[in-house]
Amino acid sequence: MEQHVYPVSDDWAKKAWVDNDKYLEMYKASVADPEAFWAEHGKRLDWIKPYTKVKNTNYGYPDVSIKWFEDGTLNLSANCIDRHLDKRGDQVAIIWEGDDPKDDAKITYRQLHEHVCKLANVFKSNGVTKGDRVTIYM
Repeated sequence: MEQHVYPVSDDWAKKAWVDNDKYLEMYKASVADPEAFWAEHGKRLDWIKPYTKVKNTNYGYPDVSIKWFEDGTLNLSANCIDRHLDKRGDQVAIIWEGDDPKDDAKITYRQLHEHVCKLANVFKSNGVTKGDRVTIYM
């Protein structure tokens, strides 16, 4: 299999949150003690009900089961969108590009929040309540 490597410009590398040395350090920590590594990163999220179990895994066939933070409860929208509104509301949250490169859009956190609220109200007006599972084909 042919492999292509695309070099990262110095300007982009300076903007990175994690350089290669930090990545390798984090990778080693994640492999050496996954429980501690992910417990620390789980603290980066806002929890409604904090977790006490980081992971619960079974790799035995045929009962493969992988559960992360299974006894905790969080609000995905609050973590991905809402908590960014005050400081980053006007920053781009999503860069979308269609099949035609001329067909693209940049959506800010505030715009995304507005779309999510509209969709939530559509669900609510159609009788969807807490605990219901909804599948969306996009």
